[in-house]
Amino acid sequence: MLNSQVHQTVNSSPTSSSSVFLLNKSSFLSPSHHGSFPLRPWSISGRNLSGDRVKSVSNNIRASVSKSTTTEKFVKVKGTVTTRLTISGNLTNVGLNRALDDLTDVARRTLLIELVSSELDPKTGEEQEPLKDFAHWIGQDMEQVRYECEFMVPVSFGEIGAVSVENQHHKEMFLKDIVLNGFPNGPLHINCESWVHSKFNNRDKRIFFSNKSYLPSETPAGLKKLRKIELTRLRGDGKGLRQSYERIYDYDVYNDLGYPDKSDELARPVLGGPEHPYPRRCRTGRPPTKKDPLSESFSNDFYVPRDETFSDVKQLTFQVKTLDSVLGALIPQIETRLVDQNQGFPYFTAIDSLYNEGIHMKKTEKGGYFSNGLLPRLVKAVSNEANELLRFETPELLDRDKFSWLKDEEFSRQTLAGLNPCSIRLVKEWPLKSELDPEIYAPQDSLITTELVERQIRGVMTVQEAMKKKRLFVIDYHDLFLPYVNRVRELEGTTLYGSRSLFFLEDDSTLKPIAIELTRPKNGNKPYWRDVFTASRCNATSCWLWKMAKVHATANDSGYHQLYSHWLRTHCATEPYIIAANRQLSGMHPIYRLLFPHFRYTMEINALARQKLINAAGIIESAFSPDKYAIEMSSAIYAKEWRFDQEALPADLLKRGLAVEDPNADHGLELIIKDYPFANDGLDLYAAIKEWVSFYVNHYYPKPEEIESDTELQAWWTEVRTKGHADKKDEPWWPVLKNQDDLTGILTTIIWVTAGHHAAVNFGQYHYAGYFPNRPTIARTNMPVEDPTDEEFKSFLKRPESTLLDCFPSQVQATTVMAVLDVLSNHSPDEEYIGEEPEPAWAEEPKIMAAFERFQGQLKELEGIIDGRNVDFNLKNRAGAGVVPYELLKPYSDKKGGVTGMGVPNSISI
Repeated sequence: MLNSQVHQTVNSSPTSSSSVFLLNKSSFLSPSHHGSFPLRPWSISGRNLSGDRVKSVSNNIRASVSKSTTTEKFVKVKGTVTTRLTISGNLTNVGLNRALDDLTDVARRTLLIELVSSELDPKTGEEQEPLKDFAHWIGQDMEQVRYECEFMVPVSFGEIGAVSVENQHHKEMFLKDIVLNGFPNGPLHINCESWVHSKFNNRDKRIFFSNKSYLPSETPAGLKKLRKIELTRLRGDGKGLRQSYERIYDYDVYNDLGYPDKSDELARPVLGGPEHPYPRRCRTGRPPTKKDPLSESFSNDFYVPRDETFSDVKQLTFQVKTLDSVLGALIPQIETRLVDQNQGFPYFTAIDSLYNEGIHMKKTEKGGYFSNGLLPRLVKAVSNEANELLRFETPELLDRDKFSWLKDEEFSRQTLAGLNPCSIRLVKEWPLKSELDPEIYAPQDSLITTELVERQIRGVMTVQEAMKKKRLFVIDYHDLFLPYVNRVRELEGTTLYGSRSLFFLEDDSTLKPIAIELTRPKNGNKPYWRDVFTASRCNATSCWLWKMAKVHATANDSGYHQLYSHWLRTHCATEPYIIAANRQLSGMHPIYRLLFPHFRYTMEINALARQKLINAAGIIESAFSPDKYAIEMSSAIYAKEWRFDQEALPADLLKRGLAVEDPNADHGLELIIKDYPFANDGLDLYAAIKEWVSFYVNHYYPKPEEIESDTELQAWWTEVRTKGHADKKDEPWWPVLKNQDDLTGILTTIIWVTAGHHAAVNFGQYHYAGYFPNRPTIARTNMPVEDPTDEEFKSFLKRPESTLLDCFPSQVQATTVMAVLDVLSNHSPDEEYIGEEPEPAWAEEPKIMAAFERFQGQLKELEGIIDGRNVDFNLKNRAGAGVVPYELLKPYSDKKGGVTGMGVPNSISI
């Protein structure tokens, strides 16, 4: 906190003489434990919901004042309020309400502006009456509209700590900023960058605090009550249907994914509770369905708090509108064009034609799905006036090496540098063993035997030696998937196995696939079935069976990646952090301001996912393993695997046995696989985040007792555990919050998950899975050796390629997933990247700004380090002929580097 001395120009009676005096009282000059800094002007950057950065200046102000014969003196201050015209706000204000609002503007009463003092009235000991004036329209410049107000500020008023705004229009406004002019040393800017509801919807005034950050115990006396009032409003009362203009944060279970009123087939269980543990989402208050009182009815408008919604830039560009186009127009046309929903690809050349020749799509009456340019990456050309040509961009993986998907080396490499590099684990016990009941499922001991492994590694070492040297690794979905196998197999057009994939670590840090085990459990009187497939080159039949086993193992990995590594660990688990922060941390709290950029757009994209992607019969259920049980299975994985204390990258690597603690190694960890691109780059990024957060925490909390006594901070962390992740509230592994290290660890984990982890599992989706033979999302047929009929086995022997193609996703499934992944792996035009811009409040503290600049420097250095790694041919998992370089964790955006090298966004915004 700065020691500030504020002098202002004061107006008094005409007979007064001029002199200089100190405006602020002594209480305003008291130093804090943060230290004292030289008085100087400072500039800050603000963010608006349209994606622009706004620069503002706040000053310690000196001015000449008039000496009056009266006891009170005043400063004449003129305020300029800037609002932004928006598609969803001002531009839709038409009809009768628009006419009434025009009259309001004519009457010069558009916005009621109130200046709130940070000091109490010395006479009454109560909050001072705010200074009020109506702001009236003075002009418009492009998309911005300006209003003006004027105040006579008493000398005794003290520092302005907040501004409240009442919108007299019938429609909401997007308030950009308020600038108070009249001070010799420059204007005072108050950044708003938020929506202000109409007073006709809600009589509560919007509150905007100054950019100075305050712990609860340091809150200026005049703002204490207002700080509590604002938090109370944000929490709401837990009742009623939420309205689009509201800013209320509350919790609910995931009970809106099914449509029981449409069909029993579309009913889905409630996720959240003892039977299906799950994180909580934002409460909308929609009424229950008719058939199931526990399920929430569907609506085309999914409520999220108003400031969590997308900007107009994001609304109008490829992110949301393109997804709407893909789901609402493109996919139905694909289905019509292909007719047979279950039709597969007859030849591999038919798959290639998606990128070379494309699919002819009939134009609509409105000029085509793509005439608006919303699908630029999908559409390459228009064939004629009657048709459009849907031609997919060639994924980088296919462009670099058309046959890479067939290679075992690439199959293994992608476990470390692909789309889901967070599932591989060290084998710590031998033999591999299931924890499931053998009377219900299958024998517990794996069929992958010691003899089989030693035969596959050609006697290089024994299994025991390999275990001792940490050379055996596994991706194990056996126990997670097996309970769902029989239910999935009852569905048409799909199948499922429990799977294990075993790998051997070579001396050059590459992995060699050893075996894939597939298991079908018992089903009534039908016994279990299981088999092991290897990369043997003994004969043609075993080679084709190995290819098909890889399809099943990869489909399982695709489902796990989308359901858990991506959706649950980032999107779903983060929403409770956001809800709790807005309910318990004031907007002026320094920790809120640290986390704020990492929460941008997440609640809106999550609502969109519930509405279009993870819902009953949505994209995930329609085209990913395990079909309609996908989201239910994510609950089972959450119950079994998710732990907050293991979400930080170092803890995750230790848990999976991919690293051991070593105080002499970089970041205190020694990687077991030296060339592990996700871990190599991720640990560097994680360490930079932790250093920045550590300085920030220690700056605001020099003593550990200040953390324990911070009522807002403790309430936030308690609510994250007990409400946001209520089904795990009693777990002993939750970090405590007693000192600086505790808080640093918690905040670093959250920032890593929202920035680094999400970038690693999201933005490579199209380039790794856009050519679906490399990464099929679903397997539709059983292995040819699982209880085949004579005819089926003869067909496999005669034309194994057809059997493999039949196992791949259907044409509708494949093209649907390709189109959706193309959208979901793109960056928004208004994306904000980690370390790119400081938050406004950080510029209030010179030491914080200096630390942030050091953070920026570390990230720029990391850019060069990653570039160097990607051209080091000793690192075979990220460099070499036809190898896709690992760029998903490059911090800054490189528009020329392709999708995978476009930077690490601050938040989960897609």
